[in-house]
Amino acid sequence: MAWATTVALVAATSAVAAIPAEAAAGTTTEAAATACPTGWGSQPETRSAGTAKPLTNVRTGRHDCFDRMVVDVPGAGTAGLGYSVRYVSRLYQDGSGQEIAVGGGAVLEVRVAAPAYDPETGEPAYPARAGQRLPGVDLAGYRTFRDARFAGSFEGDTQIGLGVRARLPFRVTVATDRVVIDVAHDWTGAR
Repeated sequence: MAWATTVALVAATSAVAAIPAEAAAGTTTEAAATACPTGWGSQPETRSAGTAKPLTNVRTGRHDCFDRMVVDVPGAGTAGLGYSVRYVSRLYQDGSGQEIAVGGGAVLEVRVAAPAYDPETGEPAYPARAGQRLPGVDLAGYRTFRDARFAGSFEGDTQIGLGVRARLPFRVTVATDRVVIDVAHDWTGAR
């Protein structure tokens, strides 16, 4: 009986020793290999350009390492897309100077050099109202984003207030017909 117990104990110990360390820790090799980008900062980012093509949509998405906002400007390509993204203490609407309340621990002012209206007719191309939440954007369950408010469109620029959990690193990129703003979940690149 003692011999059977010893054999069972040796077999159990050998099986545990054969499990890779990352599996024993509750992670997989695939998850361990995914590293979050680092090197982003919190200083203002700008790109000088502009387009008369109207902004038509703003959408958001959740990723393992960051939350993302995409501003769609169909027909603008990449060369015509300009922007300014920066942290502000308060968001003030262009033209009127009226303060727009944005929830969160910090506020990113997102300016895209494209109108939210058709420049020829003045008709809205993006159905948002100043001071209101962005239409169709639901931030429930996001790790970083807390609020997203339309500030307005004035003299060809569209202004949005993005409320985030804290002053976190971000990056801005341009793809065909869109400006992409990513805000990291933390400063360390940890998931």
